[in-house]
Amino acid sequence: MRRTESMRGPSVLVRAGRNWGLYLLMLPAMVIFICFTYLPMYGVIIAFKDFRPAMGIWGSAWAGLKYFLRYFNSYMFTNTITNTLVISLYTIAVTFPLPIILALMCNQMYARRFKKFFQVSTYLPHFISTVVMCGMIIMFLSPSSGVIPKICSLAGIQTGDLMGNAGAFSSIYVWTEVWQHVGWDSIMYIAALSAVDPQLYEAAEVDGASKWQKVLSIDIPMLVPTMITLFILRCGSILGVGFEKVYLLQNDLNISSSEIISTYLYKMGLKSNQYSYSAAIGLFNNVVNFVILILVNQFSRKISDTSLF
Repeated sequence: MRRTESMRGPSVLVRAGRNWGLYLLMLPAMVIFICFTYLPMYGVIIAFKDFRPAMGIWGSAWAGLKYFLRYFNSYMFTNTITNTLVISLYTIAVTFPLPIILALMCNQMYARRFKKFFQVSTYLPHFISTVVMCGMIIMFLSPSSGVIPKICSLAGIQTGDLMGNAGAFSSIYVWTEVWQHVGWDSIMYIAALSAVDPQLYEAAEVDGASKWQKVLSIDIPMLVPTMITLFILRCGSILGVGFEKVYLLQNDLNISSSEIISTYLYKMGLKSNQYSYSAAIGLFNNVVNFVILILVNQFSRKISDTSLF
């Protein structure tokens, strides 16, 4: 027994005691995380109650699944789910492969100055705030003074009011996301490529491999674990389309395709003071995202042995 315990190494408490300084540094972050993330979770109870602020959470009457059924039976259920899925799937289809392509391009650049300039110019839009970005989009697409409609008119293309076109909203959202975030999203893939052993490239050159063959045989296989991990995370927020940008670009003309779950939740909760109803919508949204995350993670583990947990 003594030999077995010695082979196992020191216990968890002993290892924690040796690194007490690191745990002490982590303590403030853990306290903040628990206080502002886990403790407020009890408020989800109002999704099952007729919540009245004057009566408090526990004093409000129990409503059961009343507000969930109300959302499922409302005409906004199909509309918000459809719009959210269209924008989310469109975003994943476009913005997931493009950072990979951009990282592969940067990895093939040998001129250092041009490479740095290219990377910085693609990263910079990420640091523009959402409010400023939406203001720029509205200005650029203005039918009277916008740059893009004027360029299109010179080419003989009449765009009309793009911000008032419900059918164009998802494309405007997705391709401005490309402009703002693809460069930043490529950083993780560039970091993965920097870990490739240079001897692999040298061996490939000795074997007469072209650049395209080196990308297919060396670079892409190195990126696969990172790609799978990020794809699982993206699938885990498939109904979590960002609220701010959609709400700021939304207007009465495009609302039929821009009303998503998060904007509808905001209007019901903070504008109409229907707290229980909005809590039910938010809980439904989070549960669906969690279930999708688990399913995609399990599927990834079976086919590739790569998963989050």
